[in-house]
Amino acid sequence: MFFSEPEPCRAKGVELAPGILRIVANNPGKMTYHGTNSYIIDTPDGRFIIDPGPAEDSTHFEAIIKNLGAKPSGILLTHHHSDHFGVVPALRARTDAPVYASRAFPDDAFRPDRFLEDGQVIAGLTVLHTPGHASDHLCFARPDGVLFTGDHVMSWNSSIVSPPDGNMHDYCAQLQRLIERDDRIYFPGHGPILRDPQPYVKRLLSNRMRREAEILAHLSNTPDSVQNIAASVYQKTDPHIAMAAERNVAAHLEKLLSESRVVQDGEAWKLT
Repeated sequence: MFFSEPEPCRAKGVELAPGILRIVANNPGKMTYHGTNSYIIDTPDGRFIIDPGPAEDSTHFEAIIKNLGAKPSGILLTHHHSDHFGVVPALRARTDAPVYASRAFPDDAFRPDRFLEDGQVIAGLTVLHTPGHASDHLCFARPDGVLFTGDHVMSWNSSIVSPPDGNMHDYCAQLQRLIERDDRIYFPGHGPILRDPQPYVKRLLSNRMRREAEILAHLSNTPDSVQNIAASVYQKTDPHIAMAAERNVAAHLEKLLSESRVVQDGEAWKLT
């Protein structure tokens, strides 16, 4: 059900649609695909960038500077994870552009200039607070049906939901929210753009519910640990993917706990 694309150009702005340039960071990996998508967008309020990317890629940073122009109007963040946010302090210092992030952005060493709320409009984009992958996750919707989805919905793979900041109940609820919208094309944080997205998002949500049913079926036989449940349900041998599977199982169990369908007894989880 997932989509792939060839290795993208690096350190170069590629126009994917009118007023939207993509620059792909050179941080490929099992959780990032070819790398983080940074989007430079033309808006009624000037040129903005969504998710400038990691701090380690200097050529990506310079390509952003080149394509943003002399006076960018702002920096928009979908969420605080370092592969999306890492270079933001340096970019703000270089351009003096204000940083916009969710009200739920973690209170740590960096403070955004402006906080965004669900339903707010910034530079012609409507803010959607879509917690789940991260508590502060935002999507940005253009009036023409374009939705910048960050890591909430990606075309190349499903998103990891890792407690405590990740929340499976919220994640599923926000998938349902997107299903009920009429956006026509998604620009995700990793991987290719996604056209006709609603059927795809329905499959994502259906897959989560299937995993949940498999977890419940496993627990119907015996109480068990997160690690054993993940090994049984996901059957992943790659250690990095297996760890991600464990985090997803933990998130499903927290959701089921909130619904009073399971209880925890030490390391073991069991049905109520």
